[in-house]
Amino acid sequence: MKGLHSIFRLESHNTSIRTEFLAGLTTFFTISYIIIVNSSIISETGIPFEAALLGTIFTSCLSCLLMGLWANAPIIIVPGMGVNAFFTYTMVHEMGLSWQEALTAVTLSGILFTVITFTPLATWLSTAVPTALKKGMTVGIGLLITFIGLQKGGLIISNEQTFVSIGSLHQPKVWITLFSLALLIILFVRKVQGAFLITLVLATVVALIADPSSAQGEPAPLSFEQYVPLLGNFALAGLGKLTFWVATFTLTMILVFENMGLLQGLLTDKQKFPAAFQASALSNIMAGLLGTSATICALESATGTQSGGRTGLTTITAGGLFLLSLILIPYLKWIPESAVAAIMIVVGGLMMQEVQAIPFGDFTEGLPAFITFAFIPFTYSIPTGIAFGFITYAILKIAAKRAREVPISFFIIALLFMIQLGLHG
Repeated sequence: MKGLHSIFRLESHNTSIRTEFLAGLTTFFTISYIIIVNSSIISETGIPFEAALLGTIFTSCLSCLLMGLWANAPIIIVPGMGVNAFFTYTMVHEMGLSWQEALTAVTLSGILFTVITFTPLATWLSTAVPTALKKGMTVGIGLLITFIGLQKGGLIISNEQTFVSIGSLHQPKVWITLFSLALLIILFVRKVQGAFLITLVLATVVALIADPSSAQGEPAPLSFEQYVPLLGNFALAGLGKLTFWVATFTLTMILVFENMGLLQGLLTDKQKFPAAFQASALSNIMAGLLGTSATICALESATGTQSGGRTGLTTITAGGLFLLSLILIPYLKWIPESAVAAIMIVVGGLMMQEVQAIPFGDFTEGLPAFITFAFIPFTYSIPTGIAFGFITYAILKIAAKRAREVPISFFIIALLFMIQLGLHG
C-alpha cells in the first residue's frame, strides 16, 4: 500500500486509498452504460456486436490505465458519445467508408492528435477556433444524437411528405422507450448516481417481461473469435479516398476541441492538463487498434472528483472494473434498443446546455454557431455542419469589417472547409 501512496502522491493530494477506490467505483457505475450504448451504435457499421463490446471494454480499461499512470489525474477515458455517432452515421453511413477504413481513420486521427498535444499546435488550434463555434459543434452533435435516439426508439419514423413524423404509440418498442426515458429523467433530476445503468437494467427487465423472446436464448460463453479480426484491421486502400481524409481531418478537430474543453472543465489541478491532454490523444491510437470508435475524457468523471477522487488511482480503479465487466457480456445482448435510445436522447439534451455560452447578441458570433448546430442534424452530417459554420463565420467577420478579430489561421481552416464542400460529391 505504501507503493500506491508514493506512485500517486496521495498525501500531497490530501486523499487516501479508500477514498480513491470509492471514487473509482462511483465513476465506473456512472459511466458503465457506455459499454452497451457504444457497442450498439458502432455495431451498425457491420462490426459484430460482441466484438464491439470487447473493443469498447479493452479500450476503456487501457485508456484509464494510461490516464492514471501518465497524468495521475482522476479523469476517465472511454469511447465517446458524439464521436461514436460520427464514426457510424457520418463516416460509414454518410461518407461510405467501410468500418475497417473508419478504424484506420480513428488511429490516424489519434496520431495527429498526439502530434498536436506534444507541440505548440495545441495552442495554435485553441486560439484559432472561436468559442461560439466550439460550443455550436457540441450542441449540434447533441441534437444529432437526440435525433438518432428518437429513431432507434421508434418515436419518429420516415415520412414521404414531411421527411419525419411520430411513430406508432401502440408499438411495445415505443412504450419501452417512453418508460426508459421517463425513468431516466426522474432518476437524473433526483441526482441518483448510476442513473444510466439503473435505467438499462430496469428497462431490460420490463422488456423481458413484455416479450420473453427478446432474451435471445440462454447466455452464450464469452468468445474472442469475432473480436480477433478487429485488432489492427487497417484498410490502407482508404488512404486514396478524399472522403477518408475529410473524415480524418474533421474527427481530429472534434477530438482536439472536445477533449480540450472537457479537461479544462474537469481538472481541478490545471497543472495536470498537458499530461492529461496527451493521454487523451494517445488513447485514440489505441481505440483504432483495438477496434472501436474514438475516445474522449468522460464528463461523468466529475462524479469521481465529487466523491473525493484526486489522483490516477481513481481512474485505474475504474479501468480495472471495466475489465471485470467481461463476465457480463453474455447478458448484455438482452438490453433493448429502446433503453439505449432513451440514454441517447438524454445525453443529447445534456450537450444542449452549451448553447448558453453562445453570444447570440453578437450576430457575427451567434448566427455561425446556429448554422453549425442546425446543419449538423438537418444534414445528418457533422463535417457538413461544421464546414458551413466556419464559412459563415468568416464571411460575417469580413462583411462586418471585423476580420482583424480573427487569427489568420482560422481563415485557413475555413478555406479548407470551403474546398471540402466544393469537392463533396
